Amino acid sequence: MSDQTAADADPTPDDSARPGHPSPPEHHAVIAPVTTEAQSVKVSRAGRNLPAAVAVGLSLGALVVVSLFVRKELFVVLATASVCVGVWELCRALRSRGLRAPVVPSVVGCISMLGAAYVGGGQALAVCFGLTCVAILVWRVADGVSGAAADVVAGLFVAAYPSLLAAFSSLLLAPDDGNWRLFTFVAVTVASDIGGYAVGVLWGRHPLAPTISPKKSWEGFGGSVLACMLVGVLCVHFALGGRWWVGLILGAVTAVAATGGDLVESTVKRDLGIKDMSNILPGHGGMMDRLDSLIMTAPVVWGVLTVLVAT
Repeated sequence: MSDQTAADADPTPDDSARPGHPSPPEHHAVIAPVTTEAQSVKVSRAGRNLPAAVAVGLSLGALVVVSLFVRKELFVVLATASVCVGVWELCRALRSRGLRAPVVPSVVGCISMLGAAYVGGGQALAVCFGLTCVAILVWRVADGVSGAAADVVAGLFVAAYPSLLAAFSSLLLAPDDGNWRLFTFVAVTVASDIGGYAVGVLWGRHPLAPTISPKKSWEGFGGSVLACMLVGVLCVHFALGGRWWVGLILGAVTAVAATGGDLVESTVKRDLGIKDMSNILPGHGGMMDRLDSLIMTAPVVWGVLTVLVAT
């Protein structure tokens, strides 16, 4: 997830947009979703269509909760489908810089990693990640050696981020109380976004990372930490039967990881010259724009709960 305080600002146009300057090479051109004048009346101070964002967010949240408590395997299917869309978005975005990360082995690897982690645990996940890396290498080299090194590195990046990181959600889900562990993971990560967004919009004054995400503030980060710690205490104590102070630790590290996830994706998007990974989710952008915080917090939450909360 992103938008701890808001969506990233549009990249600053360069001199090539002015008359008399040559147009950039075609392979560098990326068309990002734009907000029309008619839509601008619905865009919040934070820079997004708030009604659409809330509606989409609530719908996705409802799907997650239903899948967790009806049948856990449904969540694995939902998560795998979502991350596969994110993989496709990331591969497409990388092409704007001439990097051809192999899509087929990346998507197949994503499916195998999330499924194997749920069924076979961490060892199965490690094996599938290794096989995915080999498949990406072989697939790209078979297509020719020109530019293969850069393309393979891009493919390995896609395999690790988001697929490998997202697969930790399957590890969270696997135990008998996995539905509540996964619920805790989603709840504290969402709390980071909501707390950071609300406090940042109302009281944000001091930029957190102005060169990466100008609208994120230290005040918003403080709101994320407080919201995560509160939700962490409630979830760990009441849902998992753990000690209350574990919730404080969980909330603090989740806020840091979620904010880092926002900034990592913002850095990637700025380097690629795009605002959103796609426009398939109204008010949110692309699937990766929703997954960025989740995929970074998944291994952190898994680690804390595995060590400090008994199954």
